[in-house]
Amino acid sequence: MAKKFIPRDVSWLSFNGRVLQEAADETVPLPLRIKFLGIFSNNLDEFFRVRVAGLKRAIDLKDKSANQSFYEDPQLILEELNIRVIKQQKKFDNTWNRIQKDMAKQNVFIKTSEELSPEQQQFVSEYYQDDVESNVIPLILDDVRPMPYIRDKSLYLGIAMGKSEWQYETKFALIEIPTSQNGRFVQLPAPKDEKHIILLEDVIKFNLPLIFSYFGFDVFHAHVFKVTKDAEFDIDNDINTTLVEKISKGVKNRRKGKPTRFIFDQEMDPKLVEFLIKKLNLSKKDSIIPGQKIHNFKHFMDFPNVFKSYHQPQERTSFPHPYFQNYERVTDTVLKKDVLLSFPYHEFRPIIDLLREAAMDPDVKTIQITAYRLASNSKVANALINAARNGKEVTVMLELRARFDEENNLDWKEKLELEGIKVLTGIPNKKVHAKLCVIKKRTGAKTIQYGFVSTGNINEKTAKLYGDYCLLTSNRDVIADINKVFNYLRRPKSDPAEMIKNCKSLLICPIDMRRELLHFIDLEIAEAKAGRKAAIIVKVNSLSDKDMIKKLYDAATAGVKIDLIIRGIYCAMNQKTFKSPMNAISIVDEYLEHARVMYFYNAGKELMYISSADWMTRNLDHRIEAAVKITSKKIKEDLKEMLYIQLTDNVKARILNNSLSNHYVENKKEPCRSQIEIYNYLKRKITDH
Repeated sequence: MAKKFIPRDVSWLSFNGRVLQEAADETVPLPLRIKFLGIFSNNLDEFFRVRVAGLKRAIDLKDKSANQSFYEDPQLILEELNIRVIKQQKKFDNTWNRIQKDMAKQNVFIKTSEELSPEQQQFVSEYYQDDVESNVIPLILDDVRPMPYIRDKSLYLGIAMGKSEWQYETKFALIEIPTSQNGRFVQLPAPKDEKHIILLEDVIKFNLPLIFSYFGFDVFHAHVFKVTKDAEFDIDNDINTTLVEKISKGVKNRRKGKPTRFIFDQEMDPKLVEFLIKKLNLSKKDSIIPGQKIHNFKHFMDFPNVFKSYHQPQERTSFPHPYFQNYERVTDTVLKKDVLLSFPYHEFRPIIDLLREAAMDPDVKTIQITAYRLASNSKVANALINAARNGKEVTVMLELRARFDEENNLDWKEKLELEGIKVLTGIPNKKVHAKLCVIKKRTGAKTIQYGFVSTGNINEKTAKLYGDYCLLTSNRDVIADINKVFNYLRRPKSDPAEMIKNCKSLLICPIDMRRELLHFIDLEIAEAKAGRKAAIIVKVNSLSDKDMIKKLYDAATAGVKIDLIIRGIYCAMNQKTFKSPMNAISIVDEYLEHARVMYFYNAGKELMYISSADWMTRNLDHRIEAAVKITSKKIKEDLKEMLYIQLTDNVKARILNNSLSNHYVENKKEPCRSQIEIYNYLKRKITDH
């Protein structure tokens, strides 16, 4: 029997393989190749913390429904994942070796503790004593003492030490590398025209005789390791505990997570490796991976800017939207017409300006906004605080369960509430992932409302890196629907289907988005069966929901033309029954493709939505999400054009086929790198305006 679905976790590893392809691509500027290694490593850490941990829990539970949830036997999936991870690790190591050779061509060198000149030795010794020593806590290991707590995201130095004339067994110790206090990279004094960098673990290695001087050891073998733990926590339904307390408790409970992966320098003392495996309660079933000298490559996303030859190309600089280039008030423009901002090509500034203008406008009475991930020093939050200080009634729906951002959001909750802002903290058992804002002003007897719907977080930092859309609008139907969502968020115990109904412009999860999307696909199927033109284009980060995939299969079998642009997880497979195969591609480039767009030919009355929701069960059934219907003919044409540009990409697009081979799209057409071409397309709009 033909296989119907690709397991989600296998598909995700294939996506991370595309990230690794970018690091290996010699046409990519060297600093970005290093950054892609960091992204690959960080992605893999989160994958083991959450997805692999989930598979292991499913295996332990021996739950028959697990096969249905994971699309295959979790044990078989885990075995395939381990094979793929080891293959990717080898490619990663080879890529890093090639990158270091390319760094050497630019006279950039990473020095180990054994490679330092006398001048550098003096520098490292002084730097350690002045800046690092107070952050270092050496811990002696032995069978008698309990194993010290090993932090999930930290890097450790495992040390085997002794005396050269000593006949007794080696002593073990470990040191947590204090990267959060000191950073990972230290620039060394170096010859002219050269850049020398030492990693913090090598600074500590060099100073081990000083650190352990009390014992008189003179033989040290020190190598890095890290442990990845189960980081998923379940929020129970304890009615005596507020959600905030549950989140706080859950974050603390991450400390108790079971290890899911142990990675260590393959040159580490074998007896120390054995000791650590035993103390961490690891078994052969766990991912125990010997690797190269350097781990926790996530820090390499912030590698020092030491490369002379890299200058950011013009196509990587944001520019004003043509409607806002003459510095007229954002509010005035939005009250006249819909505006689509396309990040990171367009500047994020109009979002902040819209909120700042509302903060200072004496006629503005209320601002309501959702927040999922705020920037650390958020200009958005500062604008909201300014509005509250100016007497506006400000409501922020702050999702405390944004994974790995929980602590940051708890901090923001406290800051916002101190300023008199009403902070809503979510819905029981459902994350609020919709990106919405509505501003209400009163002029005489007239009420005016406007706001926005976005595909991505309202975050000025990620807006420079993520490809997203934000529709600024005063369309009455859109605003009325946004208000319905906020009315429900204010009363989370009410029936969502009762509070959010008869929406004209928004599709809302979990109310009607799934139902309406299936209906739109059914309409295309009917058109195809009648011999008329039928077409669907879907651009999302992930496509894994079985019912949505099955409906696309029905459409492909009926002859509907289906184009899919899926950045990450893709669980669909082309079947022999299809009249024409689904065309599925993934674009991985310098910007993270994050926008969700849905297009249906709809018998010539083209339907188009932008959305915060991926086609995953968690989004469609277990989150509050929003998709907004595009009614502006001009914006619809722009969105279609940008979709077509991406579907024409033959530089950074990979084919999503049944074998997950990640082959690049190759043809004899003119080279099209969609992120550059979209930049050019939108930039021309300024001169045409």
